[in-house]
Amino acid sequence: MTKEGLFPGVTRRDFMKTCMTVSAMLGLPYGMVTKVAQAAQKSDNRPAVIWLHFQECTGCSESLLRSTHPTVSNLILDMISLDYHETLMVGSGHQAEKSLTDSLLANKGKYILVVEGAIPTKDNGIYCKVHGKTALDSLKHAAEGAAAIISMGTCASYGGIQSVGPNPTGAVGVRDIVKDKPIINIPGCPPNPYNFLSTVLYYVTFKKLPELDQMGRPKFAFGRRIHEHCERRPHFDAGRFARAFGDEGHSQGYCLYKLGCKGPATYANCSVLRFNDVGAWPVSIGHPCIGCTEPDLLFKTAIADKVQIHEPTPFDSYAPIDLKEKGKGPDPLTTGVIGLAAGAAIGAGVMMAKKLPDGPEKGDDHGKTE
Repeated sequence: MTKEGLFPGVTRRDFMKTCMTVSAMLGLPYGMVTKVAQAAQKSDNRPAVIWLHFQECTGCSESLLRSTHPTVSNLILDMISLDYHETLMVGSGHQAEKSLTDSLLANKGKYILVVEGAIPTKDNGIYCKVHGKTALDSLKHAAEGAAAIISMGTCASYGGIQSVGPNPTGAVGVRDIVKDKPIINIPGCPPNPYNFLSTVLYYVTFKKLPELDQMGRPKFAFGRRIHEHCERRPHFDAGRFARAFGDEGHSQGYCLYKLGCKGPATYANCSVLRFNDVGAWPVSIGHPCIGCTEPDLLFKTAIADKVQIHEPTPFDSYAPIDLKEKGKGPDPLTTGVIGLAAGAAIGAGVMMAKKLPDGPEKGDDHGKTE
């Protein structure tokens, strides 16, 4: 601990802000912030992390480098023990391989294995090698002693662009190879670094993995659709859609669904957490969501293709704003008044229903007639 805060260069205010953010993302009560902070402070509590690179563009690591609460240096030196990472480590060649071997042996059964990139399996995996070993063999060897595996990014989670047909290298995700270890998928192209940080802090704090969905993703980050919290959602509800890049609707921030936005079918927290600590994400700057956290969307559907949703267009009760300009529909105020009246009627009906008995009273003849 330094006078500046818990970690060098990090004030106590920033540190506690990070712990509060992580606790909120995990859905923990406010009182758990202190426990998360205490777990992060313990120098003897740092999990060993081994990070392997396979078929990928290093975008996941680049995303991690841009985290600032904490900075990547605080993360890998104070909060976790990053023993091996081919992009970030100082050592190289035989020295790097020795670090990997030493960590695998010293932390057997306790380290977290992070995998970035898909794993080629065709022709015995010859299409990706590090130090003369195939990615397939390296993964199997490192997975043997891992306490858990984090698949960082869509490539490691599902195979990514490398696995798109005809898939010449037979690329697959980690879960298609390792079957006997807990696997946490943190998809995204790239994934948000704070989803990784929150997963690690949860593990450090509670000594267990967070609750996962059917795709192996942490529910705290991938439990809801992007569409539910998108800032353009009110435009969707009101029937205001951009119809072409650069048109008036696009410049005014209208919904991008008709330009192929996959937000209604994509589970992630991008619209809430954002990227690069500047409040930006693709939809906020005018680009449709491409569904990069979904195995059946990214690289497998065209950006312009619309996903099928239950209500691809708004209900008739919404103001048909684009029709008003052509004199074919009521103005928004009229529609709003009608909506209020309908809402009041529904509300009255609900209140009346609450006053009705839930079932037959004592002595009731159960609806029988004389």
